Amino acid sequence: MLKIQDLNVKYGAIHAIHDVSMEVKEGELVTLIGANGAGKTTILHTITGLKKAAGGSVLLEGKDLMKTDPSKIITLGMAHVPEGRHIFPEMTVEENLRMGAYTKKDKDYIEKKILEIYERFPRLQERRRQLAGTLSGGEQQMVAVGRALMGDPKILLMDEPSMGLSPILVSNIFDIIKEVHKQGITILLVEQNAKMALSIADRAYVLKTGRITMEGTAEELLQNDDVRKAYLGV
Repeated sequence: MLKIQDLNVKYGAIHAIHDVSMEVKEGELVTLIGANGAGKTTILHTITGLKKAAGGSVLLEGKDLMKTDPSKIITLGMAHVPEGRHIFPEMTVEENLRMGAYTKKDKDYIEKKILEIYERFPRLQERRRQLAGTLSGGEQQMVAVGRALMGDPKILLMDEPSMGLSPILVSNIFDIIKEVHKQGITILLVEQNAKMALSIADRAYVLKTGRITMEGTAEELLQNDDVRKAYLGV
């Protein structure tokens, strides 16, 4: 479904991403793990067109995203839950959700999706008229995920969804990710919490200073001594 081949990204003279190749097959939950600053977010930004690549290719169902206007990528069935959530704080919860369906013209579809999101996140229905900026971190993450799902994506890119959350909220967010995946949505998860990410993923890649250093099933990497020492604290 999503194929990244020999991707290179530069920030001026700094070569941030080196010949990265990855694949996410339809229906998979694939995680990209690595230390802070390894280049994980840069890869996501390049996939979604927020950052221009210096070389390589990014294909979504065979379509070259590097030749696609970033504003059009959502219409191809890709949604992005960014690091730090980036919700609209001065808008209500429901206004934020509706922004996720801005490419949809069918009002009945939008109302149906709103009800689906509220069914999945009852807390958001309780707070639907509340300004999103007044919500807790966990609730804001629910808004960010719900907003992404409003566009009915085939593939969801998630960037550090557990960042800044308490342990119990981290567990809740990962339960949500598992539930979304169970409903047939393909997921590429970028996450610093390697243990949690590997516990729910099908396959995984390890990124170190802009290079893929390891890949395999999530179970293989959970048992790998180098991964356990570097990322799992074992």
